[in-house]
Amino acid sequence: MKPLRFAMVTTFYPPHNFGGDGIAVQRLSRALVRRGHRVTVLHDVDAYNLLHQGEEPAPTAEPPGLEVHRLHSPLNGLSPLLNHQLGTPVLHGPRIRRILRQGAFDVIHFHNVSLIGGPGILSAGRGLKVYEAHEHWLVCPSHVLWRHNREPCTGRQCLRCLLHHRRPPQLWRYTGKLDRRLRQIDVFISKSEFSRRKHAEFGFPGEMKVLPYFLPDTEAGEPIGPPPHDRPYFLFVGRLERIKGLDDVIPLFRRYPDADLLIAGDGTHGATLRKAAADIPGVKFLGRLSGEALRRYTTHARAAIVPSVGFETFGIVIIEAFRHGTPVIARRIGPFPEIVECCGGGLLFGNVEELEAAMRRLQQDDSLRAELGRRARRGFLENWTEDAVVPRYLELVQQSVHKAPGRPRRRTQVVT
Repeated sequence: MKPLRFAMVTTFYPPHNFGGDGIAVQRLSRALVRRGHRVTVLHDVDAYNLLHQGEEPAPTAEPPGLEVHRLHSPLNGLSPLLNHQLGTPVLHGPRIRRILRQGAFDVIHFHNVSLIGGPGILSAGRGLKVYEAHEHWLVCPSHVLWRHNREPCTGRQCLRCLLHHRRPPQLWRYTGKLDRRLRQIDVFISKSEFSRRKHAEFGFPGEMKVLPYFLPDTEAGEPIGPPPHDRPYFLFVGRLERIKGLDDVIPLFRRYPDADLLIAGDGTHGATLRKAAADIPGVKFLGRLSGEALRRYTTHARAAIVPSVGFETFGIVIIEAFRHGTPVIARRIGPFPEIVECCGGGLLFGNVEELEAAMRRLQQDDSLRAELGRRARRGFLENWTEDAVVPRYLELVQQSVHKAPGRPRRRTQVVT
């Protein structure tokens, strides 16, 4: 069977990334290479530098068969700003189109394209075109359905909302340009059933296939070393932003002396959260942790708390905990219920009282925690590993290559 040539077009890619979307692109690209395919990644270093403070990280080595084009302009941050406002790749456009044209790609897979070229980039290249909705960019100018920077969005108030997010409005969103460019896409992927429904609710007319995130598998085995903390603890992992929901979790630990809350991560809301926790001895901020340190903290936690208050497209931190056999306590919102209930690897809460009750159950009942941990690990292996998800992706590609009308394509067979 003949291997395929994939192009991954994304704003962020490690180490020039902030959230999970760039890491997900890297994981998919490396998984495809391991299966005999060739992958070319195009990403925008200018966009990363515009939003990043500090020294630019050095690029990481990639395996043979994976080529990375890091787009950089002498005008630096002006390039992504032009892309954002005009909805098309301005300074990097000719290079992007040349690479996609000359590469003769079987599949061009668009990820987060907001700052690398907006909707205008979707017309570049020929081949099967896939768009993966890591965020709600297709239906939300702020990407996250977080209205006025304070609440989940239940109805459009886009102009006012952008002002609260301190983002300039994108006039191209009112011209029909996005709709026209989306006609170039053959396959749309959402990361959860919830996200698929939200796209439809906010006006996206097309069909979306649901394909979740995946993680590289690790052996469950014994925990790595002794517990890293001398008291029982619950763990939060993620960016410290208001949308992540820690504001009502931290005060709970004033009246919960039986365990600590350890917070791994950093972000723009960090200073506010640290101030709120200044007089609560059981709340500890760990900052950003390395992979091995994070695994150790996760493995020994009574549970991972996932308190986000906004409409996320998935819950990567949930399956990160599941990978290590750690149950979760997740807010009953967005895609979290479908992930937790898929395998029964955790508990859900709707308010602080329910959160406290769930914490007490998992702290006081070792057999319950062990059972939920076993379900979490089993669910991870069945649903969210590379071997569980990538074959589904390749099957979707294979089915779509010969169904999508219009642009000429080379006839290919997929190596799984």
